[in-house]
Amino acid sequence: MEASVPGRARRGRRRTRAAGSPLSRAAVLLFLSAFLVRVTASVGYLVRLPRSFRLTKDSVKIVGSTNFPVKVYVMLHQKSPHVLCVTQRLRNAELIDPSFQWHGPKGKVISENSTTQITSTGSLVFQNFQERMSGIYTCSLEYKPTVEETVKRLHLKYIIYAYREPHYYYQFTARYHAPPCNSIYNISFEKKLLQILSKLVLDLSCEISLLKSECHHVKMQKAGLQNELFFTFSVSSLDTGKGPKPCTDHNCESSRRLAKAKNLIERFFNQQVEALGRRAEPLPEIYYIEGTLQMVWINRCFPGYGMNDMQHPKCPECCGTVTSRTNPTGTGRSCRSEGYKFSLLCSLSCIE
Repeated sequence: MEASVPGRARRGRRRTRAAGSPLSRAAVLLFLSAFLVRVTASVGYLVRLPRSFRLTKDSVKIVGSTNFPVKVYVMLHQKSPHVLCVTQRLRNAELIDPSFQWHGPKGKVISENSTTQITSTGSLVFQNFQERMSGIYTCSLEYKPTVEETVKRLHLKYIIYAYREPHYYYQFTARYHAPPCNSIYNISFEKKLLQILSKLVLDLSCEISLLKSECHHVKMQKAGLQNELFFTFSVSSLDTGKGPKPCTDHNCESSRRLAKAKNLIERFFNQQVEALGRRAEPLPEIYYIEGTLQMVWINRCFPGYGMNDMQHPKCPECCGTVTSRTNPTGTGRSCRSEGYKFSLLCSLSCIE
């Protein structure tokens, strides 16, 4: 391609100077005149090249479709992708005198605050996305393909969903041989065990919660009745993005920290079994019963949110919701009026 010729010439120029043969003024003028001639001959092609450099790699851009509404997923309190008011076909085409107009759930969208912006090229961008910003957005585009042609009009529809990450945590149960259920030692042991477990995962920015503690009489085969403590704990991750020193490293991801916490907890109970196996003295009155530790991975959405991989195949694990409560097809059917709980599934049934 002709566009690559000047690049090769510049590289050859650097090599010439490195060899110690300075260019004469005539040679420089000859080189520049040849370069200008080539640019003039292919100016229609070269003018378009710089436009691609405006695209930023760190921003996601979503184009519309004239055939169906495009779904956009925005995490709560985060910056949204750039929602473009063009189709894929028009994205890289020249548009003469384009004009863009956005309408949302509350009417015409104007860049009047720091949370909603419309760029000079008609892209819709949200900062610190809130649940109330969810809903149906339409963009009207008017443009001319060429100066001689008439104005063309295009209407694009987007469904923008607010979502948040599911509440991930581990729930685990363990059983301990215990003194009589009314013993005060059981209460003090419960507090001590919770304290030890909490300290175990403290450096991972995780917390342990005691969900349930019960004492039962258990009939053992050939051993009669014995007392056992049944504990149910949860281990969840704390928000590392807040505070004076937010953590942004990939090791700070919630799932990674929870996996490490799980390993530490399993090691803690295994060490108790090993310590009892090496013990020469009689067993203590309260001790961990080998093999009773059970850990389960819990993946739940917060109230008002839900998952629907059938309706959202591109975001199956998103806990999402839409604040619009009316059917956008014009029937005005309300989720609440039909007795549904207003959640993600209800919102989708109204929209689609």
